[in-house]
Amino acid sequence: MRTIVLGLLFATAAMTACAPSSSEANNQAPAADAPSKQSAALSLTRLDCGHADFKDMNGFFSDRPGVYPPGPGKVTDSCYLIRHGDQIMVWDTGLPAETKNKPMNQNGMVASIDRTLADQLGQLGVKPADVGVLGISHMHGDHIGQAAQFTNARLVVGKGDFERLAGRPEDSLKGWRGAGKKVTLATADVDVFGDGSVVALHLPGHTPDHLALLVKLASGPVLLTGDLYHTTIARQKRAVPGFNTSREQTLQSMDKFEKLAKDTGAKVIIQHEPNDIPLLPAFPEAAK
Repeated sequence: MRTIVLGLLFATAAMTACAPSSSEANNQAPAADAPSKQSAALSLTRLDCGHADFKDMNGFFSDRPGVYPPGPGKVTDSCYLIRHGDQIMVWDTGLPAETKNKPMNQNGMVASIDRTLADQLGQLGVKPADVGVLGISHMHGDHIGQAAQFTNARLVVGKGDFERLAGRPEDSLKGWRGAGKKVTLATADVDVFGDGSVVALHLPGHTPDHLALLVKLASGPVLLTGDLYHTTIARQKRAVPGFNTSREQTLQSMDKFEKLAKDTGAKVIIQHEPNDIPLLPAFPEAAK
């Protein structure tokens, strides 16, 4: 996709736990595959945060020809609610709410949402003010589009992504800037709740400090990819979009991710892959 689309969707927009002070740097998390010490009940619910249709999948999602079949394709946009005992975390916030009534239509891409994040949380009995942690995988507009309503939460985000967004018109994270704000800026893995149960994984390359998420459910660990991969094809063929900040870092992050997936036996969920939606219970049910 071209510059204006990257600016608005996949390439524009762009810690641990225990009551962090304002704008603190992250502490190193324990090894992501180490046994979890959590005692709090843990659950994971998928939220629908939009979808996008592309006229040319390969042209947008790969920097080399022939990775995707010629022609159009569709991706989904997924966000997640994590309950950790009485604490609530949201992971990513999807496309902007205004795309519900006015789809984004630019340069061969049409993107929109069917339901806002707030509407879905309300069905689960959760108000934005109830969210204690907001985790953002990276700075792009389809992941921070509805972030502004959660400014009471502690923000967990990659340091480089947070800094690159500063001062931009599309900065949906501006509510966390300034003295006294609760921000965890990640440059390494982040143990979100301090017990090893939820770990933000530092996997740079797509963006400067891109994050994925490991959630250690009682039924088995789950890995949410962020945008390390956009599709199953991307994972199979190690496809790197041309707009990634570093091809080399992306491939290194893929290696780290795949080793962790193998070592833990985790269920991998590619957040933009429509075929991965059934890997979690259908909304409003939660995986536990």
